[in-house]
Amino acid sequence: MIVEVGHYALILALALSIIQGVLPLIGAQLGYDSWVAVARPVAIIQFGFVSISFAALTCAYVGSDFSVLNVAMNSHSAKPLLYKVSGVWGNHEGSLLLWVLILTLFAATVAVFGGNLPPDLRARVLSVQALIGAGFLLFMLLASNPFERLVPAPLEGQGLNPLLQDPGLAFHPPFLYLGYVGFSMAFSFAVAALIEGRVDAAWARWVRPWTLAAWCFLTLGIALGSWWAYYELGWGGFWFWDPVENASLMPWLAGTALLHTALVVEKRDALKSWTILLAILTFSLSLLGTFLVRSGVLTSVHAFATDPARGVFILMFLVLVVGGSLTLFAIRAPGLKSGGLFAPVSREGALILNNLLLTTACATVLLGTLYPLFLDALTGEKVSVGPPYFHATFVPLMAPAIVAAGIGPLLAWKRGDLVGALGRLRAALAVTVAVALATLVFAAEAPVLAVSGVALGTWLVAASLGDFVERIRLFRGPFGETRRRAKHLPRAAYGVTIAHAGAGIAVLGIVVSATWESERLQVVKVGDSVPVGGYEFTFRGIQDARGANYNAVRGIFDVTRGGDPVAVMTPETRVYDTPRQTTTEAAIRPTPTADLYAVIGDPNGAGGWATRLYHKPLVHWIWFGAILMAVGGFVSLSDRRHRVGAPRRRTARVGTRAGTSQAAKA
Repeated sequence: MIVEVGHYALILALALSIIQGVLPLIGAQLGYDSWVAVARPVAIIQFGFVSISFAALTCAYVGSDFSVLNVAMNSHSAKPLLYKVSGVWGNHEGSLLLWVLILTLFAATVAVFGGNLPPDLRARVLSVQALIGAGFLLFMLLASNPFERLVPAPLEGQGLNPLLQDPGLAFHPPFLYLGYVGFSMAFSFAVAALIEGRVDAAWARWVRPWTLAAWCFLTLGIALGSWWAYYELGWGGFWFWDPVENASLMPWLAGTALLHTALVVEKRDALKSWTILLAILTFSLSLLGTFLVRSGVLTSVHAFATDPARGVFILMFLVLVVGGSLTLFAIRAPGLKSGGLFAPVSREGALILNNLLLTTACATVLLGTLYPLFLDALTGEKVSVGPPYFHATFVPLMAPAIVAAGIGPLLAWKRGDLVGALGRLRAALAVTVAVALATLVFAAEAPVLAVSGVALGTWLVAASLGDFVERIRLFRGPFGETRRRAKHLPRAAYGVTIAHAGAGIAVLGIVVSATWESERLQVVKVGDSVPVGGYEFTFRGIQDARGANYNAVRGIFDVTRGGDPVAVMTPETRVYDTPRQTTTEAAIRPTPTADLYAVIGDPNGAGGWATRLYHKPLVHWIWFGAILMAVGGFVSLSDRRHRVGAPRRRTARVGTRAGTSQAAKA
């Protein structure tokens, strides 16, 4: 009965999404107040119905109701409770339901907390959001029903992919979808603004918090996915330029550009058309990622390889959303007049440079991801575009973006003083040069590009801290004055410092771990010792182990340094009961400066075992930096200016609406 309630709730949610998508949009255009007022309560009720549906599917998973096809295909009664719950979104149908749940959650949030928005703009935003939701709900009910029954019901399910039975993958998709779907709010605001024909500083003030929140969640989602790949797959890497990984990186790059350019609209009333276009493209890239993962055109460890017919439906929806919004942009964008002239050397100029580099980098990733698919479709030729292409195209574009990110915040709006900004960053420059020289001295054989990467990461951290020191005038006056300045500094300024410094730390982690890691792949027998990165790994043997739903072979390594014990590491090879699949569980021992990493493989039949041993300097800085970036975003989001929002806009109404008030200037 609970399953039928969930299914029926989805049908009601679809009906409400059509009402919410049509009536308020027409009402805002024709001036019907009663139709405009429909948007808020319907958005809240629609979220309630989707929540009921999601709760019903969760109950089916927790209760192991194998009469539901989705549960039978992706769960098992012996699974731990955490993975029964995460199994809800560990498949095609359930992940779509999670997508729609988050989509309606954002719409309900606007309905509840968007009281400072003009009613017509809010109605249009909620209508666009509902039309997006209607497309996904229709897709689920027609082609991907998560509540489809299975008759007769099997006694046991087929189980969840063991690679997904991991805490990292339990929380990775929700954060990723909060980012993907969060950008739908920027898209809805952009389309609503195009319909209304007005983009101004107030619009930018309203759209920035939603963009910032989505960016923070997507940053955390990508970091969780990278961390999972690092410790779960056993290959020792954190990023492989897999097409599905790229599918999350592209909207992050475009969203980063959008976040910065919206600031120019808010502060200087400039770059309106470009900001609207970025909002459309960012969400379009999120939809593209959905298509790539679910269309069956990709084979990836974290893609849902499903019926290509479903991919055709998503492709049609993608063409409709992207094509329709870009057509509207082409019609309305010429009428968006920009103000705020500025010199090339200014904060606006730095932000434009940031945008150009980020969007070009995004385009290179898009080309490298889609080119093999297009070539296969056109000629049948199979090619792969791997890390060498991305390293050769993406990295050179990001290097000047990092330099600009350190200088830009110190430039004035409208007309900046580059020499003066660099003068205030003397200490940061000195630290950068010192670190680069130290790298050359202590790692004489280091590649020039690696030294440059270390310098770039150091520069961004030092410049971010230097900007903060400059703002509070540390060591340049009485301590009381410094404390007063620090107290009254906007939270957004703290957030920028934290986020930029986090990006620099992540860059340092990527460069140092990739350049100076030590790796040993060899067969070891009991008692053998292997030197790796100044440590000794001594193999003590194998023991069998039993988990909740798997059997494991566990290797035991004693790790010492200079004869002193450091750790006992126990990597495993697991064989799951259902489905019958083998996975590798790496053993990782973090130290202040590096990770020790051990993987146990297969026996060689002569008493030896294949092993993979690593010493990875500063690799954990990658995820620490990513967390700092997200924390910086959330700190900025807590700024009172975002909570209060922009003042209401009041515009003239002409004869079509009862109770017309006299026009007043905003």
